Amino acid sequence: MQQLTVKFTLLDPRAKAPAYATPGAAAADLCALLDEPLTVQPMQRVLVPTGLAIELPGPDCVALVYARSGLSIKHGLCMANGVGVIDSDYRGELRVPTVNLSDTPYTIQPGERIAQLCIAPVYQAAFVQAETLSDTDRGAGGFGSTGKL
Repeated sequence: MQQLTVKFTLLDPRAKAPAYATPGAAAADLCALLDEPLTVQPMQRVLVPTGLAIELPGPDCVALVYARSGLSIKHGLCMANGVGVIDSDYRGELRVPTVNLSDTPYTIQPGERIAQLCIAPVYQAAFVQAETLSDTDRGAGGFGSTGKL
């Protein structure tokens, strides 16, 4: 496994450093920095602070913030924007846009693991306008065009 150095700053002494839950984890847990429990009502969106800022090593890296699978499937707590994108030049606090998609309120506890942070490579494309694109068997078919099985 390749390892990359990512600097971080705790913006509050109560904040927790990102940490991998297991040796095989692909993403590190981010914890909620809250003064008191925060109840998220059904369909409500909240921005959960982490008290953490990071410095990626360069523009060839991105930090991606994902929902924790257990919170999403058991309690409907998901990322309000699907996936959070932290660019290499951002130095502000990591905050987690969260939505409760269930029909019952969920209370986030101070220090609770709220999301996952994954570091990934980035390729900036050189977009080139073309008159035509190459043909494929799939062509323009999308949204289920390849079938269910």
